[in-house]
Amino acid sequence: MEFIDLKSQYLASRELINSRIQAVLDHGQYILGPEVAELEARLAARTGARHCITVSSGTEALIIALMALGIKAGDEVITTPFSFIAAAEAVMLVGATPVFADVEAATGNIDARLVAERITPRTRAILPVSLYGQPADMDAINAIAEPYGIAVIEDAAQSFGATYRGRQSCHLSTIGCTSFFPSKPLGCYGDGGALFTDDDTLAQAMREIRVHGQSHRYVHARLGVGGRMDTLQCAVVLAKLERFEWEVGQRQRAAATYDALLRHHIPVLAVRNDRSSVHAQYTVLVDDRERVRGELAAAGIPTAVHYPVPIHRQAAYAHLAPDAYPVAEGLARRVLSLPMGPFLDNAGVQRVAMALLQACRQTGGALPAVTTDAVAPAPAAAAVAAVAAASATASTCATTVTPAATS
Repeated sequence: MEFIDLKSQYLASRELINSRIQAVLDHGQYILGPEVAELEARLAARTGARHCITVSSGTEALIIALMALGIKAGDEVITTPFSFIAAAEAVMLVGATPVFADVEAATGNIDARLVAERITPRTRAILPVSLYGQPADMDAINAIAEPYGIAVIEDAAQSFGATYRGRQSCHLSTIGCTSFFPSKPLGCYGDGGALFTDDDTLAQAMREIRVHGQSHRYVHARLGVGGRMDTLQCAVVLAKLERFEWEVGQRQRAAATYDALLRHHIPVLAVRNDRSSVHAQYTVLVDDRERVRGELAAAGIPTAVHYPVPIHRQAAYAHLAPDAYPVAEGLARRVLSLPMGPFLDNAGVQRVAMALLQACRQTGGALPAVTTDAVAPAPAAAAVAAVAAASATASTCATTVTPAATS
């Protein structure tokens, strides 16, 4: 079993991917070739944003967004302490200071209720991360920012394709940023990313910044970076876009099946009722995580931890945050991500769920056998009942149960 099965994804779209790559090799425009503009137009149309600017990575997208907003030394940016390091890293790289607000226990996303109290006269932006494939509470965050004239940058590296109150992630704030790292729901075969905005002035600034600040060839209007997404990677994403809606649906099917098998027995991070998730990860909470991971590995099931150390506890950032962020720290001790992807079938989901529940049991003994057809395309009551019987003693993992969906 693969944690993310990129090989099957390639095989399903091999002809289209190969054709797209061959077209680039044939025309030879490896930088800013026609596929770049084509992808930008497709992504803008899909999200509803006026502008899409492709760049060399999701991290570069964050840096370019901050630079376009003029954020610099002496400024503060409010962000999450529980995420991949890139959000805080980008803030530091432009000379500004990350200011952390703790996260929601139910989702892992930044807690909008705590953002307002972190605003100071030096706050220039709020940078929420849409964690695990689900947007943060963007309307609440925008409402906090607006009276102060503060920009909001959505780090949607994990959530392209997700929705919030019927609107697309990446088009929920001043600027949206995403990543096409290979493991993302929409990934390329290297590094890549994109920025989204409705603001014409910001879009022009971001286009200039990604090519060393050039307004015209060899005319440098501003400080910039070498941040272009190459044509080959754009071609790969164009090919993958053709199956993206189907793949998102399959991720949601796998997540719904996990939910049905697990949510009444161990804590599962929630998807809020007013939004959808693309399930970049499917994450549960367990105690004694390393033992559980070891038992799953022995059963041939890979897992990952997103993320084991909160950002404010990392050595490079510890001086910024003397305060503890208890929810972030609690999640970091317990989160465990399970195999996820569009090619993980219901039998595979059931295998993972059964092994996880067995690993969480306090007592020994085998679980009752459940046939692979017990899980239907939509989660089946029979499968839920079978696992429920097996998991009555799964209390090792079941402290502080989080609902699978909340309003």
